[in-house]
Amino acid sequence: MRTRRGFCYPRLEGDVSFQNMSMVVKKRRDFTAEQMASRKRNRNSPEIATRDLFETLPDDLVISILCKLSSTASCPSDFTNVLITCKRLNGLGLHSLVLSKASQKTFAIKAKNWSEPAQRFLKLCADAGNVEACYTLGMIRFYCLQNRGNGASLMAKAAISSHAQALYSLAVIQFNGSGGSKNDKDLRAGVALCARAAFLGHIDALRELGHCLQDGYGVRQNVTEGRRFLVQANARELAAVFSTVAASGVVPTRSLFTWNPLPHPHPHPRNVNCGGCPLLSDFGCNVPAPEAHPASRFMTEWFLVRGGSPGQGLRLCSHVGCGRPETRRHEFRRCSVCGTVNYCSRACQALDWKMRHKAECTPTERWVDEDGDGDENGNGDAGEGEGGVNGNDDVMPDS
Repeated sequence: MRTRRGFCYPRLEGDVSFQNMSMVVKKRRDFTAEQMASRKRNRNSPEIATRDLFETLPDDLVISILCKLSSTASCPSDFTNVLITCKRLNGLGLHSLVLSKASQKTFAIKAKNWSEPAQRFLKLCADAGNVEACYTLGMIRFYCLQNRGNGASLMAKAAISSHAQALYSLAVIQFNGSGGSKNDKDLRAGVALCARAAFLGHIDALRELGHCLQDGYGVRQNVTEGRRFLVQANARELAAVFSTVAASGVVPTRSLFTWNPLPHPHPHPRNVNCGGCPLLSDFGCNVPAPEAHPASRFMTEWFLVRGGSPGQGLRLCSHVGCGRPETRRHEFRRCSVCGTVNYCSRACQALDWKMRHKAECTPTERWVDEDGDGDENGNGDAGEGEGGVNGNDDVMPDS
C-alpha cells in the first residue's frame, strides 16, 4: 500500500502487529542505504570523476595550460599527443594563442617525417604570429622546396619582429645573392642586416660584421673596428658557454682560456696573436659548437636523404651544422688554401675551422671543379665578386 510519503510497503495479511511494522521499516532503511552507497561508488569512480572535472574547467584555463605546454615541449610528440587525446583538447590546442607561444622544439620536424599536414601545422603557427615558425618554414621553403619568394617573405616577417637568426639568414642571402644571379647581391643590405642582428646579440652576425669591416666588404674598410668586433664576438661566444660547461665539469675551465692550435704549415696571416689569447683569434675560442637550429638540422637531413647534393653542380655549405645549399653554381666561397671546402658565410667558416678543417687543410696548387675545369692561379672562380676577399668573392682565406 502507499503511504503519505509515497513509499510502497508490502501488503500484510492478517493482523498488522508492531513487530511486523518494525521489520518493514528496517527492510526499507537497508534498501535506501544500499542505494545511496551505490550512487557514491558511481560518483567517485576515477573515469566519471575525471571526465566531470575536466568538463567543468573553463576554456581560458585550459588554453593557459596548453600555452605553457607548447612553450616548454622538448619535442613535437609532447604537444601532438595532447591534441589527439580528445576533441576539446584538439580544438583548444590549435588556438592562435597556443600556437603563437610554441617553442622551436615543438615543431622541430625531421626531414624524413615531412608531409603536407606538417607543413600546414607550421603554417598555422606562422599565421598565429609565431616568429620561430615563420623563420623555420621560411628556411624550408626557400632552400628545400625552392619557393624563394614565399620563403623570403616569411623570414622577413620574422625579421620585422626582431628575430636575430632571421636577420642574419637574410644577410647571408643578400651577401650571396641566393635565389638569383650574382648581380642580385646587395652587400650594403647584408651589412645592415648583420649590424641589426649583432645588436640583438647574434654572435655569428657580429663575427661576420667584423670580417666585413676588416676586408672592406660592403662597407668602408676599418681594420681596427673590425678587430674590435671580432674580439667582442669571441668574448660573447665564451660567455655564452662558460656557465654551462664550467658547471658540468666535462671540459676543464682552464681550457676555455687557452688557445692550442694544431701544428699547421700555413697559419692565418691575421692570426699572429692567437697563440697568446683566444679572444684575438679570427675563429673564436676553444668552446663546444653551439646547438644547430632545428631549421638547419632539417636542411642537413633533407639533402642527406637525397644523396647529399642539392642539384647538379651545386654544393652544400661545408659546415655540418649549417645545411644551406647553393642556389646557383659557384655561389659559395671556397677556402683560399685547399679549395676543397666552401662556406656560405664567415660564421660557418669559423665554426668549421675549429671543429675539423684546421686539421685537414693542405695547400693545393691547382683547383679542379666538378665539371673538370681548373684554375691555374688557385683563386677559384675569379671575377664573380665585387670588392670581395682578396679581390675575389669566391675565395675565402681560411687558414
